[in-house]
Amino acid sequence: MLATLEFKETRDTPEVLLDKKNNQFKIKGNSLPEDSAKFYFPILDWIQEYIKDPNKSTHLICNLEYFNSSSAKMIYQIFIEFEKIKDTGNEVKISWYYEPDDKLIEEKGQEYQSILDIPFELIMSK
Repeated sequence: MLATLEFKETRDTPEVLLDKKNNQFKIKGNSLPEDSAKFYFPILDWIQEYIKDPNKSTHLICNLEYFNSSSAKMIYQIFIEFEKIKDTGNEVKISWYYEPDDKLIEEKGQEYQSILDIPFELIMSK
């Protein structure tokens, strides 16, 4: 069984939970690490392993408050990896949360939604 990957939220990095056993996948908080690739590579490695034997249904919850441009590229890479789950014949969905007054996060979600070929829902936080 693939071990759970969990990063606690810091001022510059998001909380990340990738838990196959309990079927929980989330990214939450701010993402502006000094080296986005260094932060996100272990996450991408985990997802690549997960794709080899994914759960029947995978639901990634993204609740980001702010992220820099290098993080945006890495987040997109995560979504591309999750898109590959569909090719295994299993279900995958991404929920993108944004605050009512946060046009930047909402628009970035719309951009991701338009270029991905998996269910991607935009959800206004309450």
